[in-house]
Amino acid sequence: MKYFVFSLSLLVLLLLAPAASANNDKADITALLHQFLAGASRNDEASHQGFWADDLVYTSSAGTRFGKATLMQGVRSSGPVADADIHMHYSAENIQVRLYGDVAVLNFILLGNSDAEQLRFYNSGVLQRLGDSWQVISWQATRAAD
Repeated sequence: MKYFVFSLSLLVLLLLAPAASANNDKADITALLHQFLAGASRNDEASHQGFWADDLVYTSSAGTRFGKATLMQGVRSSGPVADADIHMHYSAENIQVRLYGDVAVLNFILLGNSDAEQLRFYNSGVLQRLGDSWQVISWQATRAAD
């Protein structure tokens, strides 16, 4: 009987482990997104460097497609923005994360808020787990209709 209870307990733990791991991954990706958006509001180069994979394919809301090198060139040419000088604050709502092993699909509404305007974009990203972290390998941004 003792072995049966032990075996049953072990089986339950093994069945629950993937769900706990998936919840952790979803929480990690959501936290990564919020951290990135805070850095993007400051045009922080390190935030961009860590978020985007080297083989990124980025399709902008303007209909252009480019990779990480071009994206980083734009970040570097603009330079960082001091906290006091931030005019556009980025945030996310309606965040959905779907996991497929070491790949995740991220969908959310990106909000850009300033004194003059509020921007809304539907964003979709594909992330790949690289070691203990996640990086974006594909990104699509579409301006939401007003």
